[in-house]
Amino acid sequence: MIYGALLQIDLHGDISGLLSAHHQSPVLSLHHIDVVDPIFPSMNRSASVNHLMEAAKVDHSRLLEQTICYQRKNNWSFSTSWGYSAHIYENIHPRSFLLRPIETFRPWLRIFKPPFYMFNTRSLTNDPCDAPHEFFMESVEKTRGNQVVTTYTRKSPRNLPPCSSSGNHSANYISKIQVFSSATTLKKVSFPSFPSRQESNIVVRLSS
Repeated sequence: MIYGALLQIDLHGDISGLLSAHHQSPVLSLHHIDVVDPIFPSMNRSASVNHLMEAAKVDHSRLLEQTICYQRKNNWSFSTSWGYSAHIYENIHPRSFLLRPIETFRPWLRIFKPPFYMFNTRSLTNDPCDAPHEFFMESVEKTRGNQVVTTYTRKSPRNLPPCSSSGNHSANYISKIQVFSSATTLKKVSFPSFPSRQESNIVVRLSS
């Protein structure tokens, strides 16, 4: 559950879906982290938490802040949870869709009838237009001019065909995403080919 700036995890299993679509309030504390799966691939629970805290040391107020933008040329949607993960969707999805966590997790107790959560979720899917390419934070660093660079690498191959409705612009070749942001500077910006919105000033760079 999410209470203002406090993230209380009354869940079991893989909570990456929740952390990748986090509420806009800054994170102050993570509860019950000891009963869920490690939040980063190929790391144990302790190492995962320490890895997340590396991002928090650089910019705590932005940790897990979700940013959404679009690349119209390829009909791709981007969703980034700062300091944790980045998703590429091979389709243009509305923000209302991307803001809903993917239900990778399980409820704390199953003795109750659905709905199990106090927030809306999306089901896991093999639809190539709705299933994201998943990337997780590899590193974070502060560069000159108070700029922060977070690097996200692909978790694993998606093993799905391209989304046919978007013109078959596959993102399978993308192996790394770099996000450039100014430390905790919020202002209205326009992304090239992206809509304007009140959001953190970021630039996304893709690598094969």
